[in-house]
Amino acid sequence: MQSPDLPGSVSSVPTRTSPAKRALPFHVMTKPIGARCNLECRYCYYLEKEPLLYPDRGVPRMDDETLECFVRDYIAAQPADADVVFAWQGGEPTLLGFDFFKRAVALQKHYAGSRKIQNAFQTNGTLLDDKWAAFFRAEEFLIGISFDGPARLHDQYRVDRNGRPTWDKVRAGLSALRRHGVAFNTLTVVNRRNCNHALDVYRFLVDAGSRHLQFIPLVERRPRAADLDRHLAHSAPPTGPQDLVAPEDIAESVTPECAPPGGYGKFLRTIFDHWVRHDVGRVFVQQFDSTLSATYGMGPTVCVHQPRCGRALALEHNGNLYACDHYVYPEYRLGNIRETPIAGLANGPAANRLGDLKADLSERCRKCPVRFACNGDCPKHRFVSTGPGRPGLSYLCEDYYGFFTHVQPAMRAMADLLRMGRAPAEIMRAEVRRAAGIR
Repeated sequence: MQSPDLPGSVSSVPTRTSPAKRALPFHVMTKPIGARCNLECRYCYYLEKEPLLYPDRGVPRMDDETLECFVRDYIAAQPADADVVFAWQGGEPTLLGFDFFKRAVALQKHYAGSRKIQNAFQTNGTLLDDKWAAFFRAEEFLIGISFDGPARLHDQYRVDRNGRPTWDKVRAGLSALRRHGVAFNTLTVVNRRNCNHALDVYRFLVDAGSRHLQFIPLVERRPRAADLDRHLAHSAPPTGPQDLVAPEDIAESVTPECAPPGGYGKFLRTIFDHWVRHDVGRVFVQQFDSTLSATYGMGPTVCVHQPRCGRALALEHNGNLYACDHYVYPEYRLGNIRETPIAGLANGPAANRLGDLKADLSERCRKCPVRFACNGDCPKHRFVSTGPGRPGLSYLCEDYYGFFTHVQPAMRAMADLLRMGRAPAEIMRAEVRRAAGIR
């Protein structure tokens, strides 16, 4: 099928031929408006990056040439037999308005050829209305909406720039999505305030219509002037030995909004014990799906639990490409897509640095019985000392060990059901649980 003419196409961006031999697929989280946001969540990790990414304090916005360069080359870089998934994030991407995303979709259709294009869009939900929802439905976007639970929990940290609560606006935005039949999932930051209210949060999200849930642990180091100076100097990676803390100092090393050690694991275990009896096959929790995949022998599906990382890149509004969304620091800048084709940056030696860091495990991690599901967690979280000159442990080590150990009887039972060609939801039958030794 011939691609339609694209009104206003940027002809000044030259066409480049992608390498004939491509490496493994890669994913890009695109931040076309950078860290700009209408909220000022008290736990936001991206706010500290403003002096690193926008030293001129200008308003970040991806221009038409960079957008076309990205869409064209990203499609070309993916395997011919695979769907191409675009992930739009921020900051808050709705601040760009409709025209930007209408143009992005038009460019995708122009360059897609026979490939299927999918769009995922992460938003705080406060600016969503019927117009946005109708657009998302027409173009089949998948929306990820941030919701931290009932109002009394959500509004503790997710506030606007004037410190005002946002729960009512998020709920209104979610209602607009549901009215128009837009596919969505929810992203919940597990923090000090909501970690002790696991079932309240879970039941609220399910009652709100969410059937695909992500529970993201908040782990943020207390900001230090030395860290900013080091990043500005393009010096050592942000997880070098100089960053490690003694185990007895772990609680004081993170920001006050973080759940205390053990809090995230307890949160997951509490929800799992309810889910495995009532909601298997009806509600899908990302962490549970990843654990079942690992138990079945397919490996974890969440990037922080895979043996290596570095294939989930982050693109800033100006075309700068970074090794990871959590490593948007000058020393992890891979290059600029306007200067080097994105496939070359994604598959170049600089992109492997983070993967090497991920694979460098402490002796305790290497011998851990739940390594197959955990793999040491994200390098960003490994700042607990195991001794001079040795790799660190994750802040969440206790949490993950407790969770993975707790769920293994049920996970093995569900994996056995899959091997027999049966549905994992059969685990909800009392006799199946008894046979598997699950209380």
